[in-house]
Amino acid sequence: MVGRIRRWQQRHWGERSKAERVELQSLITWHATVWLFPLGWLLMPLVGGLHRQPLPLVLGGLLIFTGLLQCAAAGRLLRPALDHYLERAPLPSRAQRVPAVLLALALGLVLVLAAVRGSDPFALRLAVGAALTAFGLVYALTVPIRVYLLRFSVLSAVITIALTGADPSGSGALATALMSAFATLFALTAARCGAWTLSVLWEAERAREVEARLAVAEERLRFGRDLHDVLGRNLSVISLKSELAVQLARRGRAEAVEQMIEVQRIAQESQREVRAVVRGYREADLGAELAGAQGVLTAAGIDCTVRSDATGLPAQVQSALGWVVREATTNVLRHGDADHCEVGLSVLEGRVVLTVENDGVSEKPRNDGGTGLAGLRERLAAVDGTLEAGITGAGRDRFRVVAEVPLATVRGVTS
Repeated sequence: MVGRIRRWQQRHWGERSKAERVELQSLITWHATVWLFPLGWLLMPLVGGLHRQPLPLVLGGLLIFTGLLQCAAAGRLLRPALDHYLERAPLPSRAQRVPAVLLALALGLVLVLAAVRGSDPFALRLAVGAALTAFGLVYALTVPIRVYLLRFSVLSAVITIALTGADPSGSGALATALMSAFATLFALTAARCGAWTLSVLWEAERAREVEARLAVAEERLRFGRDLHDVLGRNLSVISLKSELAVQLARRGRAEAVEQMIEVQRIAQESQREVRAVVRGYREADLGAELAGAQGVLTAAGIDCTVRSDATGLPAQVQSALGWVVREATTNVLRHGDADHCEVGLSVLEGRVVLTVENDGVSEKPRNDGGTGLAGLRERLAAVDGTLEAGITGAGRDRFRVVAEVPLATVRGVTS
């Protein structure tokens, strides 16, 4: 049983991002509110307050059945109303017709019960609050707050005046007005506060994605500028000297050969410079990557601890492990929902071991062959290294990436 619960949690909860989890929790809370509050205010007080006569019993049964239909209609519209509030999809114009008809029917049954003196006045006021809450929780997500308050204020005033006949005293009218106001404000607060929080979270999620894309674009621009600086001048010189060589060759001048030799030399030099730029772009500095990982994760609100007791590592090892740190950090930011991340670098029995562990179990490293696990394994294979990644921990609530490189092999190759 426990295993099934964990598998369900991993599939339906662990794989969701932080914003998706908050949205799911909000929807569950709204569904519970839609059913518990209206029915709690309607069923128990009304059943106890109905007069044991045929007409009040029939009217009370119809009112309870209408309340159930209200809850079902509100639950069905919660997701579309939330999507409308978050500007994901427009709400159909006819979506509110059925809840509005059910609200009118419920309030009409309350008025009839009040007119025939078929129930306790307090139970009828609670029934009014139940009807307004079931309708208002969804309606508050579909219209501006000013429109919501204006329409519900008018509706509450009408209800208060209509129910005054059931309890002509001033206290009865005041109690009805207070119950209507409480239901109106409760539905507005419960719906709008959660929806506003969700909108802020999704905005932050989109900002993080935009930031990641901008970082990639900035890196591409930097690489493009480096290539332009390296090739721009040399290609211009090659073009001019080639044109000069052509002119000299047409005139039968021997200097044409010297110009082409110079073109060849510049082309070879450009080739070496391009290789140097690409090598610097593809190689990662381990120290810089560790510092950068800590800074980026901390800026993203993730508590990051870096421990390193390895110094003087060969350049090949630093480059390979630097890429592991870079990719693991990217996965924590993009694919996980971590609060804590630990990065450790140490030398154990002639092996350098890099460990990146976080509590974002929903992390899903990409396997695209370039920067995913396959690409990292290829880079580590060049220095006889290995890579392991997977969920770990007693509660299987942590994700760990472990890279190991034997120093003896690398030093033997470099020497």
